[in-house]
Amino acid sequence: MTLELTEQPTGPTYADLLVELGAEREMNELLVEAVSDLEIAAEDRGWRVASMRLEQEFSRQGLAAVVDNCRLMSIASPLVKRGVQLRLGYVWGQGVSIQGRAAEADAADGGQDVNAVVQAFWDDPSNQVALTSSEARETNERTLGTDGNLCFVLFPDPLTGRVQVRTTPFEEIQDKITNPDDRADVWFYFRQYTATVVEPGYAGTTRRRNETRRVLHPALGFWPAQRPKSIDGIPVVWDQPILHVSVNRPAHWKWGIPDVYAAVPWAKAYDGFLTDWAKLVKALSKFAWRLTGDRSTKARRAAERLTAAFPGRLDTEAALAGQGSGDVGNVAGMGPGVNLEAIPKSGATIDSGSGRPLAAMVAAALGVSVVDLLADPGVTGARAVAETMDKAIVGEMNLRRGLWTSVLQTILSYVIDQAVRAPRGPLAGTVLRDPRTGRETITLAGDVERTVEVKFPDLNELDPVKLVAAIVDADGTGKLPDKLTCKLLMQALRVDDVDELLDELFDEDGQWKDGMEPSGSATSAGNEAVRRFRAGEDPAAVLDPPDDPAGG
Repeated sequence: MTLELTEQPTGPTYADLLVELGAEREMNELLVEAVSDLEIAAEDRGWRVASMRLEQEFSRQGLAAVVDNCRLMSIASPLVKRGVQLRLGYVWGQGVSIQGRAAEADAADGGQDVNAVVQAFWDDPSNQVALTSSEARETNERTLGTDGNLCFVLFPDPLTGRVQVRTTPFEEIQDKITNPDDRADVWFYFRQYTATVVEPGYAGTTRRRNETRRVLHPALGFWPAQRPKSIDGIPVVWDQPILHVSVNRPAHWKWGIPDVYAAVPWAKAYDGFLTDWAKLVKALSKFAWRLTGDRSTKARRAAERLTAAFPGRLDTEAALAGQGSGDVGNVAGMGPGVNLEAIPKSGATIDSGSGRPLAAMVAAALGVSVVDLLADPGVTGARAVAETMDKAIVGEMNLRRGLWTSVLQTILSYVIDQAVRAPRGPLAGTVLRDPRTGRETITLAGDVERTVEVKFPDLNELDPVKLVAAIVDADGTGKLPDKLTCKLLMQALRVDDVDELLDELFDEDGQWKDGMEPSGSATSAGNEAVRRFRAGEDPAAVLDPPDDPAGG
């Protein structure tokens, strides 16, 4: 027996129920999202969203947009530009002294002169382009301000040990690879860049084309026992290590944040305030006179007479027509029942100084004084305020100087290592590898000191006259070597190339060379330097007396 259905069953099918159930779930999800939005709106939405974003690091693309904005503001915004320049002056304006602690070495030390290697690297014209010149130091510090990251690439000569240094744009560094068991131990930097290739064309011509290249640079100091030529098809340039310098980097983040980043919104707000203030002043200066009468015809005739009295200087016709010529000092002529007056400003401050708190926020973000930032002590300021530095500013700038001290010492330590490692290098030593970490340690032969001293002058300088007098008094105790006294005097008097002058004046034992010792004691030399300084003469001349015309 068979049963045939001749009619379709009525009611929803199982598939229809699934569709309806899915629609209800989507609706519930939308309702949940709407409630969440209301909860966030009920609180401080801006801070909640900001805190949620900070749970994860900025994406590489997002950080690139931040860097572009900071670079633009450092050029276009006078406030940000001056703030960055102030930081440059604080950090590098007084220069820096670089010297190997073992400046001279005798025969017992194998004749090794670490300072000579350091000075050769520092004076190398190739290195002055990217690191050692005043222009390069300024560029690098500005890069930290706008990019938050700076990447030095080192190129050692495998035969002579000579090291050249360059910087690579931050936008080319896409990622960094760390030890799987230690995120603080960086192994490689992944770099992707566009290179212009010149290749032969047709009939003896050449053509250029752009190609994208990808390479892995080892982190400075990472030199494993086994060094593959490529990893996942990406070549590794073992002879081009990178030193990554970052500032304002939150804990466990890969990249730093620009100094300018926190100042950008307040600089824009200050710019908007000044723009609005200028518009208001221009609007208030549009009309300087008001003519009224019981009839509009009288006001017009009076305005015409006033125009005749000041030909070419007042535009009353435009004012009477309700228009403006764009100039200032116009006349508003009106009849009865019409009045023109500015909005009362009593109780409201509309002067340009009202925006000072906005400029103070920019100064706080950049770590500089608002007095210096605005280049004006202001109504409540004083000359003493403008000429002194706050302890907090001195501390922050010394922190940045400390960062550069560490960077320079790291690079110069690598320079010394290469001078030992190279077959024709000027230094000799031994290379030891740590069996646990795989890191290499290079020790100079003869236990020669390899420490490099990096010294910045004090930000709050003492009076040179008082400083020289203090050095002279200290030398009078007879406890200071002549060479140290001479060095301190030259540094106090800001003599250039102190190390080179000391080499000319003293021998390897720290004694005056023949014919170089000043007449009298070192104390009299100091007194003579003080006398020359007060007289407006060159105080350094006492340390380098002119030749005797008689040939003595």
